[in-house]
Amino acid sequence: MKAKKTRNEKLRYNIVNMLIYIVGIVLLLQLFNLQIVNGEEYRETSNTRLTRESSLKAARGNITDRAGNKLVTTKVGYSLEIYKTKLDNNTFNQTILNLVELLEKNKDKYIDNFPITVDPYKYTLEEESLKQWKEENKIEENTTPEQAFAIFKEKYGIEEQDVKKARKIIAVRYEMTRNGISNIKPVTVSKNISSASVNQIEEQSAYFPGVAIAKEPVVTYPYGSLASHILGYLGAISPEEYKEKKDTYDINDIIGKTGIEYTLEDYLKGQDGVKQIEMSVDGTITGEYTLSEAVKGADVSLTIDANLQKSVEKALANNIKKIKNGGYGKAYNAEGGAAIVMNIKTGEVLAMASNPDYEPELYIKGISTEKLKEYDKGKSLYNRAISGQYAPGSTFKMVVATAALETNVIKPTTRINDTGVYPRGYHPTCWYYSEHHYGHGYLTLPQAIQKSCNYYFYEIGYRMGSIQPVIDYAKAYGLGSLTGIELSGEATGTVDLIERCKETTGSDWQFGDTLSAVIGQSYNEYTPIQMARYISMIANGGKAVDVTLIKSITLANGTQVDKAQIEQTVNNKLGIQNTKLQNLNLKKETLNAILKGMKGVTSEYGGTAYYIFSDLGMDIGGKTGSVETNIEGKVNGWFAGFAPYDDPEIAVVVLIENAGSGGNTAPVAKEIIKEYFGMNAKNVEENTTALPSTESVR
Repeated sequence: MKAKKTRNEKLRYNIVNMLIYIVGIVLLLQLFNLQIVNGEEYRETSNTRLTRESSLKAARGNITDRAGNKLVTTKVGYSLEIYKTKLDNNTFNQTILNLVELLEKNKDKYIDNFPITVDPYKYTLEEESLKQWKEENKIEENTTPEQAFAIFKEKYGIEEQDVKKARKIIAVRYEMTRNGISNIKPVTVSKNISSASVNQIEEQSAYFPGVAIAKEPVVTYPYGSLASHILGYLGAISPEEYKEKKDTYDINDIIGKTGIEYTLEDYLKGQDGVKQIEMSVDGTITGEYTLSEAVKGADVSLTIDANLQKSVEKALANNIKKIKNGGYGKAYNAEGGAAIVMNIKTGEVLAMASNPDYEPELYIKGISTEKLKEYDKGKSLYNRAISGQYAPGSTFKMVVATAALETNVIKPTTRINDTGVYPRGYHPTCWYYSEHHYGHGYLTLPQAIQKSCNYYFYEIGYRMGSIQPVIDYAKAYGLGSLTGIELSGEATGTVDLIERCKETTGSDWQFGDTLSAVIGQSYNEYTPIQMARYISMIANGGKAVDVTLIKSITLANGTQVDKAQIEQTVNNKLGIQNTKLQNLNLKKETLNAILKGMKGVTSEYGGTAYYIFSDLGMDIGGKTGSVETNIEGKVNGWFAGFAPYDDPEIAVVVLIENAGSGGNTAPVAKEIIKEYFGMNAKNVEENTTALPSTESVR
């Protein structure tokens, strides 16, 4: 039995040895085949194949309104990349020229940062930038544009005699040098090319060696210019930005320049992936693989409502046009304006318009010089809603009323006789006197607000004996301080009137300054967004609100960013300190008197906006303001109010430069309120038979 077992073991051993010998012989034969029989062929194939890596561009996050409507999003586009190959220099230059001419034929643009034009020869850089450019490129300071052009033409071995064609080649070669092209790193030479160019390049790939087409997300603005000052625009990353962010950005990347695009760039950007391309030395692509997927940027949900925003922008633009065309009896050259709708309880901005506006997408596609000049002339990029600083006029009277009532200088029932000409100081007149040659007569505080009686507030200023209480309550309402809205460029305004007077005139505060200040003139200057917060606090009973445009931020994995983290990110980006206000804790009789007066403005005969809102079908609170400026004949107009009166939801503030009067701005607020509350505009006819009067302040 034991002998049989031994024989079986030997048999298995011999079989295993035989299999090992057979496998070894096969491997030796294969090795002989690889190295001897076909070795030269395989070596040639290996030597003519290169592996390159390229970025997979991440899509930027969407920016939506509060209902999820995409205000900014991305679509799939195509870009052109060029890799370094072993082509001879002449062939490479001709390939570039062929490529550029194909793009031009299909009206596609290519990246051109070469700072010299031909016919005539000219540098396109400013003096300081040109000096730096010459130093970086080792070009003598006194070198002419034509001489510098010749240097680059020689540097790139360009034999083309047509200088315009030669410049096209130089532009692309210069971009390659600037980006540092290599065997494994491509350079993007054109973005968002047309399908015609894509198809032709793919069909004729043999004529474009080293050229690859890459899918790339392209940012679009589906609503055009809607909310342009909120959203902001994107532009090519600057050398300074690239130097700071080159670990996460490429030199030809776009980056947020203004608006939410700028403030939340770090969330919206996304994370690029990596792809691997196999290419033969003659530039033919033989394979493509994804090494790491791109991660889309976070989605940002704003507090604004796209439909309301559209209505606000339309109402503002139409009213400015109406003022210019003399629609209110006399034509004024209204230069622009702003309108804001704010939730009085949360501080959420539901709509915010600045007119004129602009088209953000043009900055991605390539904006023309003519359009840039148009935008510059109209200050279209200037966000009047947060950057414009304007005297508030009579809309400031609720601050003065608060100060007088809270310090017990007057009571709501205090009656003052407006005789038309105030007997103290420089003897200013009430605006009513200039039209009727007599004053309002005896008025209580609510009536003085309703009729916007300047005389009444002159007397309040006199009785207070100091402007300081007014300054204190203006600060308490948040005037003259940043709201913390998540946009760059917010202005502070001026509320320290005594200090500003000293700085401006070198003199101490005088009673005449008080007379101007209590009717919203003097050194008072505030932004429309500050005014919206101020009106919100009046409407909600004096409770502080935190102004915001951001509802939520959702990462690509579905996680929502913590509110505190968002606030910290925004504050760091914009350099904002604490913008929190305290509750005012006003006396009930103070609030009731002010609110009653604001209701009278819009719903009682004699109110400065009565003829605008008398047929609205809803009680609201409001206040007009007409503000003389330093320019003769130029009067800015304000309307500031809230709706509805009994249970306020929104504050509405409208400012129009050179409107002629505050009453001329009120129709914008009316249209906004109708839109917000879903009123049927067809059943409401605006009474335009009576023209709003101008409140002359001095």
